[in-house]
Amino acid sequence: MTDVRIIKKYPNRRLYDTEISRYITLEEIRQLVLQNIRFRVEDKRSHEDITRSILLQVIAEQEQGGDPIFTTEILSFLLRFYGNPMQSSIGRYLELSIRMFLDQQGNFTEQLRGMLGQAQQPLSILKELADRQVPIWRSVRKEFLKNLSRPKP
Repeated sequence: MTDVRIIKKYPNRRLYDTEISRYITLEEIRQLVLQNIRFRVEDKRSHEDITRSILLQVIAEQEQGGDPIFTTEILSFLLRFYGNPMQSSIGRYLELSIRMFLDQQGNFTEQLRGMLGQAQQPLSILKELADRQVPIWRSVRKEFLKNLSRPKP
């Protein structure tokens, strides 16, 4: 078994997982991502790596659901970067931003586990934590409302 799973895309648009010897769906591709299983999708005829386009299809399918990540505004911003001199930088910037977000989320989770593990009364610790967040959320809400009331150019 190799450390990168090979998925072949046939001309009939079906995806064949060579490791388990069967056709799979885009949802199963999503599950591979969620399980941190490394894979490569190859075009059966040309052997070209088409992993990115398959992942974009998975994202498009997820975005059709009820709670999309990308708003129309975010997608418009992204489209404006194509052909822009900053195009090569934006992908790296977004990748680093998401990695930083995940690191911070992990740190927060660990801190919360530590606090709750040591606490005699975990609910009081959570209340204290929430109370510390209130001023931040008030300032965010204030800025949001201020920007909402500004006339659009």
